Amino acid sequence: MRVDLILKERKSIRDLQEQTFALREALQQRVAAAAAAAAAAGESTSLDKSSAEEASDKEKNPKQTQPMTDGTTKLFVCEIAGHDQEGVGSEKMPFRTPLRALESVNGNESVAIMVRKDHVEGFVPISGAALKKAKKGWETNEKKRVKAEEQAKKNAELAATRAAEEAKKLEEAKSVVLVNDPALPAPVKIKIREGAEHRGKRVVASGWVHNLRVQGKDLIFIVLRDGSGFLQTILRGKLCHTYDALTLTRESTVKLFGVLEKVPEGKSAPGGHELIVDYWEIIGKAPANEESIENQFNQESSPDLLLDKRHLVIRGEKTSSILKIRHVVIKAFRDFFEKRHLTEVTPPLMVQTQVEGGATLFGFKYYGEEAYLTQSSQLYLETTLASVGDSYCIAESFRAENAHTRRHLSQFTHCEAELAFITFDDLLDFIEDMIVTVVDTVLADPLGAEIMKQLNPNFKAPKKPFRRMPYSDAIKWLNEHGIKNEKTGADFQFGEDIPESPERRMTDTLNEPILLCKFPVEIKSFYMKRCADDRRLTESVDVLMPGVGEIVGGSMRISDLAELLEGYKREGIDPTPYYWFTDQRKYGTCEHGGFGLGVERFLAWLVDAYTVREVCLYPRFPGRCQP
Repeated sequence: MRVDLILKERKSIRDLQEQTFALREALQQRVAAAAAAAAAAGESTSLDKSSAEEASDKEKNPKQTQPMTDGTTKLFVCEIAGHDQEGVGSEKMPFRTPLRALESVNGNESVAIMVRKDHVEGFVPISGAALKKAKKGWETNEKKRVKAEEQAKKNAELAATRAAEEAKKLEEAKSVVLVNDPALPAPVKIKIREGAEHRGKRVVASGWVHNLRVQGKDLIFIVLRDGSGFLQTILRGKLCHTYDALTLTRESTVKLFGVLEKVPEGKSAPGGHELIVDYWEIIGKAPANEESIENQFNQESSPDLLLDKRHLVIRGEKTSSILKIRHVVIKAFRDFFEKRHLTEVTPPLMVQTQVEGGATLFGFKYYGEEAYLTQSSQLYLETTLASVGDSYCIAESFRAENAHTRRHLSQFTHCEAELAFITFDDLLDFIEDMIVTVVDTVLADPLGAEIMKQLNPNFKAPKKPFRRMPYSDAIKWLNEHGIKNEKTGADFQFGEDIPESPERRMTDTLNEPILLCKFPVEIKSFYMKRCADDRRLTESVDVLMPGVGEIVGGSMRISDLAELLEGYKREGIDPTPYYWFTDQRKYGTCEHGGFGLGVERFLAWLVDAYTVREVCLYPRFPGRCQP
């Protein structure tokens, strides 16, 4: 009860103090108004820095100390609810620490500091010990502040001196002119990859400054890049004193002249040699400072930024290596098909038919007609069998799947082939042989082997035969290992599609290539041939690889006209636009089959990339259509 009375009494005192403060504010406003009126009438006033100005200053600076009713300036500190950042030192908005109160008045000890430690006691004068501690803290901080200001001043002066010296040095460097000595042998123009053939000779090589290291005033190391390789170069003496040398930046383009020499024993350099430069020229200088290549991105940059800067990212060693091995891989596929006498054809990419379902078609108007970007060139390849025999194409395909997985792209490179007069086992053997042969070819290629050692040193080439697993066995394996259908939460049932995640878990667990065969008719495309011994199934196959999942999809194609028409009907497809495809069954049908391989998925498996986006030049997926 006594506590309540004390609190009530203190509240009354605070209310009275606030009323008094309000009256003082009103009086100061009147004085200010009178002073303004006098000034307007041309009268002189002795209110220099009067109470009116003080009132105005207080409005501009609410954090200044406020005189109280007893004439003593006071600052309030509440250790319970005060705030050193947002507080102003008033009773309503107190500071939290005495140190902050002293800082607000620049250490002025004449200000009374009132401290509240709990709500019962209220504000009381600060103790001598607490004030002494706060004063000591303020003095320590003040010394640090003064010292920091002095150091900052010294640093600024030093920086200004260095800047002046640098400016003078650059200005003097403009007068340094290099001359290509006509007495030296005429240089041989080379690509970096040709360096080993020209050791001991004077050459000229052009490229981009990949790395740059300045060592003292008379030595500069440049690692040159021209796309065909890297070359270590050395500039000495006067070559380092020109304006271009002093302002050289990474990614600038240069032309370097000099003699190629084998690196000294115990040293290493790309190609085993280095260029001792005797003359050089700048071709195009890359920006410095904020726009320099170092400030565009780094290893911690977000995926979106790296994709925005993809045109610069591809200059890096890893990404350029991926693009080079992509070339080696595609060449290996072409070599494989060439040796087996398949003919390469170039089907159209703008079509009016579907292959893999209408939901994933990119549509557009083609001179007023409905058209689509192709999902696959398979149907067109089938038409070439009676013309050029077994055929293939390596072309772009498009899928409008709003999928953000590691293995999906909206545009991808599709390696497709069609073979005539074969059986399902022939098709499986061909696919298996193709994968093994292409991998062996890549690893036998000097460039391919070098890049694989760099990107995926633990890669083991697959060996024949691959595991051949019927769809029904895959369903059984998933259920036995407790892997549930993500949609139903129950065991997988015959006839259900196996999604990416369970499929990859199975493949990664078995850790070997799998030819997953004979899927139910209902979950496969309209053109796939049914199995003779079980009409519920199709002669179809998906090739699964550890770490990436499906990389190939293939099947035997329907050869019977009536069965094909039934397939159109089952999928609700109007056969009219497919007349040219249907005619293949009218005019001399045959047993045939084929497949499509996603080059990006194959590459992701080969180089151990986390996502297929890493192995594209400029990946396209939902939300990304630039650069």
